[in-house]
Amino acid sequence: MARKRKRLKKGVIFCIVLILFCGLGFGYYKFIYNHNDIETYTADGLSIQHDFLTVNPYSRSGKSLGRVKGIVIHYTGNPGSTAKGNRNYFEALKDKHTTSVSSHFIVGLKGEIIQCIPLNEIAYASNNRNKDTISIETCHPDESGKFNQETYQSLQKLVRSLMDTYDLDKEDVIRHYDVTGKICPKYFVDHEDAWQIFLNSL
Repeated sequence: MARKRKRLKKGVIFCIVLILFCGLGFGYYKFIYNHNDIETYTADGLSIQHDFLTVNPYSRSGKSLGRVKGIVIHYTGNPGSTAKGNRNYFEALKDKHTTSVSSHFIVGLKGEIIQCIPLNEIAYASNNRNKDTISIETCHPDESGKFNQETYQSLQKLVRSLMDTYDLDKEDVIRHYDVTGKICPKYFVDHEDAWQIFLNSL
């Protein structure tokens, strides 16, 4: 009888240890799967200026961005504006309180890139996809929304680099339009063939 109790006790201890081990293993897997610790981003062949917004409720919440599952392309919607001008617009929202909007990167008319939000924080750009995507705003010279060559090439390089960093495929690169139906980026929505050419170039 004593031997039987001893065996039962060992069995209970083994089960407890097994449950604890499995729980720790699952917790570690979940942490690794959802973890994203990149803040300042650099990439070979790209000139990226790091000019983070002030933490505030309207353009940089400071909320954590977990595992990155996609990259969302936007256009600024204000022809001829600069990357710096758009970054400053995001920054001014902390005082104006008119809307909530921002992006991780802005690609300018000369191909310059400004990073506004650390990559381990969400940006207010892509609605219900803010929680798992990197957002890129892109400047354009006129109402058509078509990007000039310098902007286009920098956008290509930035997206390719981010795809490598986060182990993403071209199917994970989407337009704001694909999330909400908003005509953004305008030229890539109006010209589906141009969007497909861009994706195929990645």
